[in-house]
Amino acid sequence: QVRLVESGGGLVQTGGSLRLSCAVSGQTFSTLYMAWFRQAPGKEREFVGVINRNGISTYYADSVKGRFTISRDNAKSTVSLQMNSLRPEDTAVYYCAADPQTIATTHQEYGLWGQGTQVTVSS
Repeated sequence: QVRLVESGGGLVQTGGSLRLSCAVSGQTFSTLYMAWFRQAPGKEREFVGVINRNGISTYYADSVKGRFTISRDNAKSTVSLQMNSLRPEDTAVYYCAADPQTIATTHQEYGLWGQGTQVTVSS
């Protein structure tokens, strides 16, 4: 059974930084495309970024480009989301998602999800 577990969320002030991690078990991590999404109260789940299987290529939503960085460690089966220059509008539950075949930007394309971790940015 594949399991994704996020960690690292919390409360931070505007302009601060947080690093989220997602640990994957139950499947060969290097076969998975890994993505981050977020969902604020009353809003749809929103694409944040994605990284390919070997970690060389990444793609980000315009709203986070230049502030957020996705990386992965295939030896440790983890993917990370480094978030800098955080803004109140970044407040959301952040989810990692995985799929062996897709590198899409829509949440419907991903079949594997973590439980989410709350990120709150105070103004």
